[in-house]
Amino acid sequence: MKAIILAAGRGSRMNDLTDDRPKCMVELDGKTLLSRQINALRSGGVTEIAIVTGYRHEMLGNQADHEFHNPRWSETNMVSSLATAAEWLKGSPCIVSYSDIFYSAKAVRQLASSPAPLAITFDPNWQNLWTQRFGDPLLDAETFQISQDGDILEIGKHPSKLDDIQGQFMGLLRFTPQAWTELEAVRMAMSNAASDKLDMTSSLQHIIERGNMPVKGIRYDGDWGEVDNEQDLIVYQSYGP
Repeated sequence: MKAIILAAGRGSRMNDLTDDRPKCMVELDGKTLLSRQINALRSGGVTEIAIVTGYRHEMLGNQADHEFHNPRWSETNMVSSLATAAEWLKGSPCIVSYSDIFYSAKAVRQLASSPAPLAITFDPNWQNLWTQRFGDPLLDAETFQISQDGDILEIGKHPSKLDDIQGQFMGLLRFTPQAWTELEAVRMAMSNAASDKLDMTSSLQHIIERGNMPVKGIRYDGDWGEVDNEQDLIVYQSYGP
C-alpha cells in the first residue's frame, strides 16, 4: 500500500511557529506531526510513502520515500497539490493524509481494508473535541451526513445546527485509480481558476453529486487530532497521544 502526505502549505494560522518550517514539522509533545503520521502509516501496513511539498520544500524532500513538488503551492489549494502525485494515484490505491493531523495505525488499517473505490475516515464523536478547540462546536465544523449503508450524503458545507453533523472528516482518505479518474473529471469540468481553488471536501461533494460512485465513510473511534493553530497544541497535550 502506498500513501501520500499533503504538506505543501505553510499553515499561516500557526503564526511564528511556521516562519522557518512547514506546518508538519511543528512538534507535539516532542514529535513532529510528520513523524507521527509516518509512524502510523508504516505501522498500519503502508510500504511506500510520498510527500507533496511546497513551502520550505528543502526541509521535507528526504523525510519520505518519494517527493512530489507543487511549485504553485501559494496560489493553489490542496487538490492541486494532490494532482502532482497523479502518477501514483493512477497506478494503484493510495491512502492520502493531510499533513496537519495525527492518528493511529488503526485508522490506516481500516482504510486499507476498505473495498470501496473512495473511502474516508470520520469521527462520530467529534463534538467533545470541537468544543475543547473552539468553545462553540459549530464555529469550525462542516456538514457531514451519512446513510445507514455508510455512503456519505453530504460533506463540507456550513452547518446551521448540530443535527447537520453526524461526524467530522479527519483529513485521511483512500483513493483507487477509479476514484482519482472521477476527481480528475470534476476538475476538468471547471475553469482553471476554480480548479486551483478546489479543496478536498468540496471535491468529495462534487463526486457525490455526480452520482457515479459512492464515497464511503469509515467510522474511527481512536485518538486523532487536527492542528490548525497554536491553541490546538495545548488542547492535544491533554487530549491525545
